[in-house]
Amino acid sequence: MAAPLSISFFASSLVSAYWNGAATYYRGMVRALSRLGHRITFYEPDAYERQAHRDIDDPEWAAVVVYPATEQGVLRSLEAARGSDLVIKASGVGVFDELLEREVLRLKRPGTQVIFWDVDAPATLERIASNARDPFRSLVPQYDLVLTYGGGDPIVHAYRGFGARNCIPIYNALDPDTHFPVPPDPRLKADLSFLGNRLPDRERRVDEFFLSVAGKLPHRSFLLAGSGWEDKGRADNVHYLGHLGTGDHNAFNCSAMAILNVSRDGMARNGFSPATRVFEAAGAGACMITDHWEGIEYFFEPEREICVARNGDEVAQILERLSPSIAAAMGVRALARVRAHHTYAHRARQFQEIFAAGPIRRAYIGGAP
Repeated sequence: MAAPLSISFFASSLVSAYWNGAATYYRGMVRALSRLGHRITFYEPDAYERQAHRDIDDPEWAAVVVYPATEQGVLRSLEAARGSDLVIKASGVGVFDELLEREVLRLKRPGTQVIFWDVDAPATLERIASNARDPFRSLVPQYDLVLTYGGGDPIVHAYRGFGARNCIPIYNALDPDTHFPVPPDPRLKADLSFLGNRLPDRERRVDEFFLSVAGKLPHRSFLLAGSGWEDKGRADNVHYLGHLGTGDHNAFNCSAMAILNVSRDGMARNGFSPATRVFEAAGAGACMITDHWEGIEYFFEPEREICVARNGDEVAQILERLSPSIAAAMGVRALARVRAHHTYAHRARQFQEIFAAGPIRRAYIGGAP
């Protein structure tokens, strides 16, 4: 085994999934890295009422430091991280991102590597491509490594085009300790359910792949969960839950005949970007319908482990031919696939291999799983 690392991780939140879609990704990765012996301190700002909407207590597998959402709070946390073997700045912390991205690089020294972990690479790359004065553009080559939540070769090549020394995707996965089959909950029963916060680069696709389908199939029942949809027009057969805590995600995934995945615009364009909730649903043994994106077959076998739709009409057609027994059989196959190949234990071993050989090599490592 590689020598344990002391890791300082600056990101949005480990303890709250409130307006924080990357929470389960962070939890899965950090927990799995801890089990390999690495010591993680997770620094998160007290911002966006996330601490008031915690869905887990401070875990045993990481030290959580909640710092004031002020410039002084950021600088004190950076000073506390000094001397770590590895310092990670994630995208989308939400407050003082520019300050963190600049100042975290001052912690580099022999024995300390600093990496950028992008959990929304398409948005980051589109932003810096459209603005030559974006401060992050000049910082990219200074990081020892860029890790991404997904994206495959298009994202890798784009980051290298901005001077990244290396870019490696570490894909979403399943944490079997938190996502698993449970008995269905009658209040969450539906023919098709979708869980996701309302975001500008997701809303149009939710309209097409979910809300329009509900309008075409008035005899079917639909369940919508996530923050921000309160004033969104929807058909009478769409029930809206609002924010759904992670403690209810297993029941949500196990109570519908099918679960819908809808990618954000950039993720769909670049491909190789399975959402965390795809693996969570598979881990619960759910039947999934996903919008089409390149690379699906590297994670699940279409039509056997997952249904793939290119538009709302195809979602409606799939839903009409599904039966509870067909859906259940597909969910069993998806569960077997994800447990065998796509857990955070698999991803943590990939992470460990990256750093096991000492200083990070410049050559590209990784690719599709």
